[in-house]
Amino acid sequence: MKAAILRKPGTPLQVEDVELDAPHAGEVLVRVEAAGICHSDLHYMTGDIPCPLPIVLGHEGSGVVEEVGPDVDAVAVGDRVSFAWRPRCGHCEYCMTGRPVMCVYGKVQVTSGGLMDGTSRLHRGDEQVHHFLGVSCFAERAVVSQRSVVRVPDGVPPEIAAVTGCAVITGVGAVVNVAGQVAGRPLLVVGAGGVGLSAVMGAALVGASPIVVVDVDAAKLDLAQRLGATHTVNAAELGDDVVKAVRKITGGGADVAVEAVGRPETLRQAFSALKPGGTAIGVGLTAVDATVPIPINELVQQQKRLVGSLYGSANPQVDLPRIFALYRSGKLPLDALLGERHSLDDVEEAYQGMREGVPGRAIVVPAP
Repeated sequence: MKAAILRKPGTPLQVEDVELDAPHAGEVLVRVEAAGICHSDLHYMTGDIPCPLPIVLGHEGSGVVEEVGPDVDAVAVGDRVSFAWRPRCGHCEYCMTGRPVMCVYGKVQVTSGGLMDGTSRLHRGDEQVHHFLGVSCFAERAVVSQRSVVRVPDGVPPEIAAVTGCAVITGVGAVVNVAGQVAGRPLLVVGAGGVGLSAVMGAALVGASPIVVVDVDAAKLDLAQRLGATHTVNAAELGDDVVKAVRKITGGGADVAVEAVGRPETLRQAFSALKPGGTAIGVGLTAVDATVPIPINELVQQQKRLVGSLYGSANPQVDLPRIFALYRSGKLPLDALLGERHSLDDVEEAYQGMREGVPGRAIVVPAP
């Protein structure tokens, strides 16, 4: 089968023929129907975040189950599924205490470049090829743990199922699962990419007001308004006056700020734009050694909070079906997130569009 392989940071992805072994116990083989172009992969492509190499990238995707290994009871052949790049084993401390995105097997998959048992099903002859976050969906097919897929109901297109498995659950989850009661309260979103726009939809869903979005791209800000933003701030035009503009719109600062860029300066902006007692939620990733300076007195005297949220602090097995239901009922207009479609051979072109700020979540369609 064809798959997009990263062999060395800073070099283009290479679409190559690779071999994919049959699923082991508790695993399934999925024909990939759609894969989203997520910024997280780009961090690994540039070397900002290290990973085992060579590796097949792609973690935001959906497809159809074609084969199941022994002891699989979560899905069956023919089921349409969305990938969850954080598995839920169900028996570790984090899963047992309601924090499945911190499941210990997530770390196993990240560090080993394998599946939940730490081994890979991908190779080129004798050369081992690694899995990315237990998924690797920039490929025609993927073998994953049954704990890394969620059934997709009828009425949800493959592209929607794909982006919901990462961008949407991350952004919506940051609002629904972390922000608390925000109905009628000012909420700020910094960054209008796929995750930030999903946070905007989540904020509109739960009744936050006003909803302020900051970005440097006018087209993305226009899209944010169509998805529920009441006010937008173009940081490219205002520069250092962004925080002042947000405070003016919100009447003193936001109760909640979701930072969806992953840069020290934008996380610092989000923190500064809070009113006393407000909470900044960091969801964007960046280089592993990046840090952000937070004024201690501002933190203490104004009782501000800065928290992280991985994967929307969600329970994918519960939250993804809820999001699919909201989409089907028209309460989450996820179609507006979708951008250009690309073949697997054009995956590098899709990432170039991301680098250039093309709005919308680009989609790769791998399977022939």
